[in-house]
Amino acid sequence: MTPMAKQTDAPIMISDAMANYIDIVKLSRSEHTARAYNNALKIFRDVLKEKWLDPQSTPIEKLTEDLISPLAVYLKVFAPATEQLHLQAIKSFYEYVDSERLADINQSRVHVLIRQRSRRPGIRFPQFPAEDIDSLLAKVEHIENLAVLVRDEELVNAKLRAYRDRAFLLTLADTGLRVHEACKLRRGDIDWNEQRAIVIGKGDKQAVVRFTSRTLQAIKDYLSQRATLDGSSGKQLTSLPLFARHDKGAGKKVKSMTPTTGRNIVNERVAQFLGEEMVGKITPHSFRHYFVTSVLRGSGNLKLAQELARHSNIQVTQRYAHLSNDELDKAYYEIFEKKSKQEAD
Repeated sequence: MTPMAKQTDAPIMISDAMANYIDIVKLSRSEHTARAYNNALKIFRDVLKEKWLDPQSTPIEKLTEDLISPLAVYLKVFAPATEQLHLQAIKSFYEYVDSERLADINQSRVHVLIRQRSRRPGIRFPQFPAEDIDSLLAKVEHIENLAVLVRDEELVNAKLRAYRDRAFLLTLADTGLRVHEACKLRRGDIDWNEQRAIVIGKGDKQAVVRFTSRTLQAIKDYLSQRATLDGSSGKQLTSLPLFARHDKGAGKKVKSMTPTTGRNIVNERVAQFLGEEMVGKITPHSFRHYFVTSVLRGSGNLKLAQELARHSNIQVTQRYAHLSNDELDKAYYEIFEKKSKQEAD
């Protein structure tokens, strides 16, 4: 659908403009962003109805900056971060309406109203059980440990699953890849000599991701076990997924894993090695937190961590640059308790 313009005498309704705007977002932004923006517009439609402006019967010319104020009040029921996301979506919608000349919008006033009426989300330190992830990875490295997950005699490709799961979990921990990025990797993406890969990440940005020796060895072991399956696929090896499904639904075909499969792998191995009570406390994204924290603690270099994690904003990386409670306890002891004991002696 092409952007709307005032080309006919028929009035364009607010709901029509919203629908067209979401179509444009779907073409230019990620599926996740389009879904979030669509949810924001649904809330905005409810607010408009409360102000006796039915979006389906109200011309877009009736849209004014003043409507942002009641929306901001309505959004107070949400967390500050969610409020900010919804207001960003509405601000973008106003920009679209203005750029298409569908209504006379004062953008400066839009920005001022949003800034004055929205809360700033507080800084939240990423929470994840680093020691449990350490323990999980130590057990995952030994392939004989993973094989014991097999409980069902009818479960196909159990050995392939064990090798795949080890390679997948080490990849998440040692590269900082997001789960959907890891699932999209192809065999041909890996430069084995340089120990890295070119990936298309968040925001459709191309980036270099580096791999550790232990991760590449685990991937090689997995692909070696998969050699017969890949060879009979009839496709070029470089075009095949790096991490494939090994379930009854896939059969003898080499099909890419989905993020859902990636999350299931984490849940299954967490339950196996750490217990059912830890399922959900460690997610695929926990390994990304683990990666960023490992870089910071190993280097103390915030800019390096930002580049390796591919954060567009260094403030995102900075959330990880805090000392753990154990580190604070140790420093406190060294400064005060140890000094007191020395003085007593």
